Amino acid sequence: MSETVSIEEFMKFELRTAKVVEARPHPNADKLLLLQVEVGDEKKQIIAGIRGHYEPEALVGRTIVIVNNLEPAMLRGEESQGMLLAASHDDRVLLLRPDEEIPSGCKIK
Repeated sequence: MSETVSIEEFMKFELRTAKVVEARPHPNADKLLLLQVEVGDEKKQIIAGIRGHYEPEALVGRTIVIVNNLEPAMLRGEESQGMLLAASHDDRVLLLRPDEEIPSGCKIK
């Protein structure tokens, strides 16, 4: 069973919509993609382990859901400034995203 968290702990996470403006393979990792995203007026780089599941060009223009206030981390020499949300089942990975067009930067409630 997973560890539970309080609502106060959960509320620390800032989930936002983000628009992918550029996507390319990570130069030093076979399973990672480098995503440039817009979160409202802010631009960020997110590194995601979805390379075998999505072609970079298919991600450009998509709106995704990210953890916007995650502490930056260096992954194979590149900085990741957030984390996208995805679900996995069997061998598939599917991005979580709104079911309608919505501006980037919207808060997930």
